[in-house]
Amino acid sequence: MELREHALKAFQASVPEHKAQLALELQSGDPAFVVDAKRHFTPPDAPGQPTRPELVDPKDVPRRSPFTPAGHAALMHSIAHIEFNAINLALDCIWRYDNMPEAFYRDWATVAAEEAQHFTLLSGHLKALGYAYGDFPAHTGLWTICQNTAPDIAARMALVPRTMEARGLDATPLIQSKLAKVGTAAALEARAILDIILAEEVGHVATGNRWYHWLCAQHKLDADAFYAQAAVRYAAPRPKPPFNYAARKAAGFTPTEMRRLDIDAGLAIGLEFGLEAGLDVA
Repeated sequence: MELREHALKAFQASVPEHKAQLALELQSGDPAFVVDAKRHFTPPDAPGQPTRPELVDPKDVPRRSPFTPAGHAALMHSIAHIEFNAINLALDCIWRYDNMPEAFYRDWATVAAEEAQHFTLLSGHLKALGYAYGDFPAHTGLWTICQNTAPDIAARMALVPRTMEARGLDATPLIQSKLAKVGTAAALEARAILDIILAEEVGHVATGNRWYHWLCAQHKLDADAFYAQAAVRYAAPRPKPPFNYAARKAAGFTPTEMRRLDIDAGLAIGLEFGLEAGLDVA
């Protein structure tokens, strides 16, 4: 079997459980998969998607309290949706980009399999609560940057693992803190699942960091300058504190990059305050 072709097959699968199973088969240590780095695939219009959940604009996703059973389920559903999309993000890296080192494809195969495991854990948790993936609306914003950066692998590495997924490193401890306050058996089980996810997501962001810097070296790009330009060009979300500095350090962010986070976050907060106050911030 050829690893990149299998990744495309998984990418196009529309049944969540089937997509997850195909992705789980992509464990990088499986010797049954060979890698053809030179093969070019015609991009499909979109990844395979189930008929549910209903996809809406991010602002139209209802907010619910995790202190109610339905609110807890909605929270875990939103994380399951992120992980479902993360499977597609990793698979997309495998089949889309030609002529990369074999290790690149093996790395993202590992990421895809781990994202599939995360989705499976969350789906099982929802099932135990009496719900299923698809029972709540989900937002459409997760795939946008992936689509926008498709022609530019360096921008993809900069803005998907190093920005979008890195935000998960920051957000997860806050969610876990809320779950600890809820204190129910379901909340504590969910918190334990997030422990697994957070530990492995550090590795995913580290994979993005490693390949981003490798690409910058190959193409003689200044990593900091290119990142800033790509973030503006592709309208990447601004960083929002508090930041999980320990996880970001473990994922390969440099002290300079983390100082830049603080500066950018301060500018974003200042801009938001100025707009709310009706100040001239131009």
